[in-house]
Amino acid sequence: MSTTSFRELHTRAPANAAVGSRLRGITRRRRVPHLLVGVLLVVGCATGGVIAALQMGERVPVLMLAEPVTVGQRLRASDVREVSVAIDAGLEVVSAEAIDEVEGELLAYSLPAGTLLSRQVLGEALLPPTGEAVAAVGLNTGQFPPHLQPGHTVRVVAARDGGLAGTAPPREAWEAVVTAVEYEADARLTVVSLQLPRNRAEDLADWPADAIRLVVVAGE
Repeated sequence: MSTTSFRELHTRAPANAAVGSRLRGITRRRRVPHLLVGVLLVVGCATGGVIAALQMGERVPVLMLAEPVTVGQRLRASDVREVSVAIDAGLEVVSAEAIDEVEGELLAYSLPAGTLLSRQVLGEALLPPTGEAVAAVGLNTGQFPPHLQPGHTVRVVAARDGGLAGTAPPREAWEAVVTAVEYEADARLTVVSLQLPRNRAEDLADWPADAIRLVVVAGE
């Protein structure tokens, strides 16, 4: 080997060493951000798990109305569903485990779907909702379907005498919800209580009972 070649080898060695050192430095610098991201992800997941656990610990399974219900209707299992929610201590909601206890109970109010079921909304109807009223009519057999029950939605069809010859007598029709059905043996009448808008209830109370017919329809 010549003298020139020997010197060239010794001159190139430090340069190659410097390049290798720079590459190792770049590799180390690239690894640091990846490690930080990994640590942050682990911490974030752990924190999220703790928060989720705390929230789940505050929730209890209760019953919520899955379908709208009407006053006087008997609660069915299909009317409710189980949800997990955080509950204030003063609210007497019905737990999901108590479905057998409340199934078949009367609804004291008309309520929309999404309402949490509580003990206060169960029982006999005492007061109609705001803007509604309850009117009672005494009906004979044939003026209403024999299977009429509380909770049924009906069309109250009322017709007056005195129409023009060859024409149907003037009539009106209102939608109502049956809240009670009671048979009066002494009078041989069935007294049907109907919940409907206040102005319609007043009209119904002024109408002759023998001119009224009830037609059961699908409730909304």
